[in-house]
Amino acid sequence: MSALKKSPRSHLQIVTATETPAPVMRLAFEAQAPQALRLRESTAAERIALIKKLRTAMLARREEFYVAFAQDMRKSKAEVEGAEFMPVLDEMRHAIGSLKRWMKPQSVTPVITSVGSKAQIQMQPRGRVLIIAPWNYPLNQCFCPLISAIAAGNTVILKPSEMTPTVSKLMGVIIAEVFDATQVAYFEGGQATSTALLALPFDHIFFTGSPAVGKLVMAAAAKHLTSITLELGGKSPTIVDETADTKLAAENLIWGKFINSGQTCIAPDHIYVHAKVKAKFIKACQAALTKYYGAPAKRMSNADLTHIVNTRHTQRLSDLLSDAQKRGARIIVGGQVDIAECMVAPTLLDGVNADMRIMQEEIFGPVLPIVEFSDINKVIAQINANPKPLALYVYSSNEARAAQIIAQTSSGGACVNQCMMHNVQGNLPFGGVNNSGIGSTHGYHGFKAFSHERSVLTAGRLRLEKLFAPPYTAMRFKLIKQIVDTMRLPAL
Repeated sequence: MSALKKSPRSHLQIVTATETPAPVMRLAFEAQAPQALRLRESTAAERIALIKKLRTAMLARREEFYVAFAQDMRKSKAEVEGAEFMPVLDEMRHAIGSLKRWMKPQSVTPVITSVGSKAQIQMQPRGRVLIIAPWNYPLNQCFCPLISAIAAGNTVILKPSEMTPTVSKLMGVIIAEVFDATQVAYFEGGQATSTALLALPFDHIFFTGSPAVGKLVMAAAAKHLTSITLELGGKSPTIVDETADTKLAAENLIWGKFINSGQTCIAPDHIYVHAKVKAKFIKACQAALTKYYGAPAKRMSNADLTHIVNTRHTQRLSDLLSDAQKRGARIIVGGQVDIAECMVAPTLLDGVNADMRIMQEEIFGPVLPIVEFSDINKVIAQINANPKPLALYVYSSNEARAAQIIAQTSSGGACVNQCMMHNVQGNLPFGGVNNSGIGSTHGYHGFKAFSHERSVLTAGRLRLEKLFAPPYTAMRFKLIKQIVDTMRLPAL
């Protein structure tokens, strides 16, 4: 494929995707059925070879990806490397190095009622799976679950987002080059394509997106009793207490919030800051913004700031800001919006309250509300009154306080004196809880998401079940009762 020509304004409008005809997708789905059966017996070597081939093809188009991301989101090369390539390459590395161990049957210790038998858990491919990926990290969120699905031995139909068309087209070229369509098929399109795919009886669906759309995916899966993994989002809260290192917290949170212009599912959504350190923290945030993105007057033209994906999302962010200001919020820094250029300046808000839309909706953009608090118990109560978030961040030098907050709240993941980095710890499960998601991914947890844990018991010579078969004579009843009585509680 020749290098993509840069067209810097192509990302400014909402893309009307060409929908894939439903019969075409059904034929591809049906064509994968024999392959899914064959892949149940595929070896680790076969699966690893495919992942290596995908890696080679992806890296061969590194420069083309730079151009594609610049065209769709004006994302810098550094962010393409750090937020797109690095997670995918690490997922590949993890799978290639660990797959033989992951695939190995796990022996299970016998219990009293299975003495004499041999028990194993065997990891079996789920079969034909569907992956629907989002637009905010299109390469990362397409290829990472794809790697897990291939490692687990499945066939895949992959549907990327229509809102990053240049990146999606380039990924499609790579998929066609690496895989036969009977193992991985790739369909571009919008809502109609997704709806048609969700009508098919897949063995598993992996969806990344908003809670609202996640509910629709779950309802569609229920019609076929299809298992699901939902990677959703929500309003991830952050707490900065009076013992926190405010400079460390500010620099870390400004980085986490404004990478990809806040279009990150685990970005800090809003910050509860203790009254004693609020002024100091805000000053540190302003210094961090200048350190990372230069003087306020130059930030709208800073090449290190990714643009908003399209005009519709830019307008949504503008409306959130307007609503907050009308209801009494004060802009500390930022607030500039250019709808035509899909650009929102890094913005800090003060004086926000629960009645504002910006405190009710997931922001998903470069706007950071700051909420003052004095009583940590009230903050915990507010967090628990809202839907469970995908992430929660705590900045404190008081270990007991941090432990209290973690213990008394619920979220998909959490960090102490850090944000977002739990997402790159490949040995941790990454996922939400309830409104923020169902199931986990990354490393072994991704392999497990696309696998069925099959219980296999092989009988030995001792056939204990014969003791429980009729006729139930008095002697047999006595024997059964004696066995039941051995089920004592273990000594603690």
